[in-house]
Amino acid sequence: MFIRQDNTLKWKWIIIGALITLVCVLVGVFGGDKILYSLIHNTRCNPWSLGDGFLCGLAFVMAKFFSVKVWVGASALIVLVFFLYKAFKNEKDFRFAFIKIKNSYAFYLLCSVLMAALTTGVFKFLIGRSRPIIYEALNATFFVPGTIESVFNSMPSGHTAVSFAGLVMIGMLFPRIKWATWTLAILIGLSRVYIGAHWPSDVIFGAFIGMVCADVVKSILKKIKFN
Repeated sequence: MFIRQDNTLKWKWIIIGALITLVCVLVGVFGGDKILYSLIHNTRCNPWSLGDGFLCGLAFVMAKFFSVKVWVGASALIVLVFFLYKAFKNEKDFRFAFIKIKNSYAFYLLCSVLMAALTTGVFKFLIGRSRPIIYEALNATFFVPGTIESVFNSMPSGHTAVSFAGLVMIGMLFPRIKWATWTLAILIGLSRVYIGAHWPSDVIFGAFIGMVCADVVKSILKKIKFN
């Protein structure tokens, strides 16, 4: 989205995207989130347990399957398996395997997901926004910057950020399935609001972070010649 065919970044569009995201976040924080949340959220769903009904159950499964830990762990495992395969296939030449892995799609995916995870972690810590469950319990929202408590780490959505980072990267590497990866990424984001884990602006912010991270990683790695 923010990268050209020659793998250079569209900085103008990144800045425009950042401004649009900022506007969406501000509108959401100052009232828009509550309206959208009430329209999307299913009150029978619980973000921490299997919900009532097919959609709730599906959203809960997506939350578990596309979590930050799963994305990072699965990506790292793929890289490790590919590394060992290349090493043992070439008479335990680990240097050769190391060069090969740094040029692999698996490495692109891991870097993209890691960058998104770290970026969202920093923003969560700095912003400290309370999750919707606090609003439902106390009819109020809070910002507690500098905390690692989960209930005050709502913005941005980590699930959405790493899922967009991973799936957008996969879509760029395999253009024929881009429509499927983008669709899945959007559904993951919507599911976070549906089960009540995040506010809509949390998801928008996370999606923007994920898209930018995927584009930045691809742009950087394509310019580096590993040998």
